[in-house]
Amino acid sequence: MKKVSKKRATLLEKVDAEKNYSVAEATALLGELKSAKFDETVEVALNLNVDPRHADQMIRGSVVLPNGTGKVVRVAVFAKDEKADEAKAAGADIVGADDLIEAIQAGNIDFDTVIATPNMMGTLGKVARVLGPKGLMPNPKTGTVTMDLTKAVTEAKGGKVNFRVDKKGNIHAGIGKASFGAAKIEENLRVILQSVNKSKPASAKGRYILNGALSLTMSPSVTLDTAELLEMKA
Repeated sequence: MKKVSKKRATLLEKVDAEKNYSVAEATALLGELKSAKFDETVEVALNLNVDPRHADQMIRGSVVLPNGTGKVVRVAVFAKDEKADEAKAAGADIVGADDLIEAIQAGNIDFDTVIATPNMMGTLGKVARVLGPKGLMPNPKTGTVTMDLTKAVTEAKGGKVNFRVDKKGNIHAGIGKASFGAAKIEENLRVILQSVNKSKPASAKGRYILNGALSLTMSPSVTLDTAELLEMKA
């Protein structure tokens, strides 16, 4: 059995493993779980009652958090001509076409989000196997395949979070930093939960959100009250 460090043991004592915390209680408790020298990321984990093997139950979407993520996001845009100029003017960090494809094929992936104009998607197929597993492939459902590059880049820089279920029906997302404080974290959490609930497919039967938890980068998980999560509708 792996020995728990003294610091970890102290943190574990602050969390009641048998309790399902309300969102307000959980976000307040995070303030007592800070232990790292850096500004830890606040992470939400949800387990959904869906089967991602069915296309209509592959939950994915995006939402702009009202208080941002606290993360500096590097944005790459696939565009040509005047659309490339628009992306640069909007603040994109990397803009290109065939040259950007070559850079990715060479292993240069120095960005966190990828946006593309619709006419570039055929070209992007060359690196789909590289970007797809990393969750970086542009998709119309997340607003990353668009002609409105100004809006897409601005949202990506300003706190837009993309989410999707993995093979086991789990969603993981960073929704802020420990320094935000309980009120801002709670506001961000409520917004992303509203978006996830809105994405519930008609074919999903039974309880949609099976369980959820909130944590910091270095903290134990705080189990959330599932009934409250299901009530968060836009």
